[in-house]
Amino acid sequence: MRTLSPKIAVTPPAICRIPHLRDNISRLFPETVFNESSQYFDEKGLVRFAGEADALLVGRDPVTAAVLDQLPSLKIVSKYGVGLDNIDEPALETRSIALGWEGGVNRRSVAELTLAFMLSLCHNVWVTGSCLKQGEWFKDGGTELSGKTIGIVGCGNVGQEVVRLLKPFGCRVLVRDILPMSDFCRQFLAEEVGWERVISESDILTLHVPLDDSTRSMIDELTINKMKPTSYLINTSRGEIVDESALKDALLIKKLGGAALDVFSQEPPQDSELISLPNLMVTPHIGGNAREAVEAMAQSAIANLQKFFGKGEA
Repeated sequence: MRTLSPKIAVTPPAICRIPHLRDNISRLFPETVFNESSQYFDEKGLVRFAGEADALLVGRDPVTAAVLDQLPSLKIVSKYGVGLDNIDEPALETRSIALGWEGGVNRRSVAELTLAFMLSLCHNVWVTGSCLKQGEWFKDGGTELSGKTIGIVGCGNVGQEVVRLLKPFGCRVLVRDILPMSDFCRQFLAEEVGWERVISESDILTLHVPLDDSTRSMIDELTINKMKPTSYLINTSRGEIVDESALKDALLIKKLGGAALDVFSQEPPQDSELISLPNLMVTPHIGGNAREAVEAMAQSAIANLQKFFGKGEA
């Protein structure tokens, strides 16, 4: 027999392994179940886990129409994180299921990793460190980041934070966004440019766009061919934005100076040849996983549930 307390199904491993976050949720919602594995669910697994849940607190799990059809008690989906590409928003709307979401919660964490990539690529940190571990004393210190032309594709929460972090380096910053950014560009002495210019003029091209039909594989062979042969590509947004096959081919023949990926079309990535390339820096989708960002994203997702169910502060 169900009590008056709503049943909450919590999937993100980052929340489920932190005791004080589990305690906060359980205190507010005693009928909470936690994902005890270290992985997100596929569709079938999510349906089995959620069961008769009134609410889902999800990360990257696929919340599709097929999943929603098998969760008749569901009233709200609260998102841990900022990307909504794994959630079928029209399906939620047609079923009158609420969506709890807050943009930009992890922007500082992702922006700092992006800056770290820039510095590491410019100064050959990844390459020389790998050589040293293999017994090779390779002392090519690369170049300075200062004064380089940085192309920001997508100037939302994360893109704007990257621009702010770049200010002390005296870089020339080019901004490309689907929305007018003239006020922001004037404030930070950036240039608002078109697609062709941001691609062809950047020494470092960094991607900060959501994944949708307009951005999927936006960095393909044709685009890469227009980039400077000495330039670097950075992706800390979503893996499917880059055609990984085209990027691998370009890196193999050194058509680019190098690249850094925190995200992949399939996670964990299965293309061992790609991730082992010496001119590619890789991290396992940690951009938004600084401890402060994990805390902020978790508290935001919990607050969505509190507001919906009329609960007080944790």
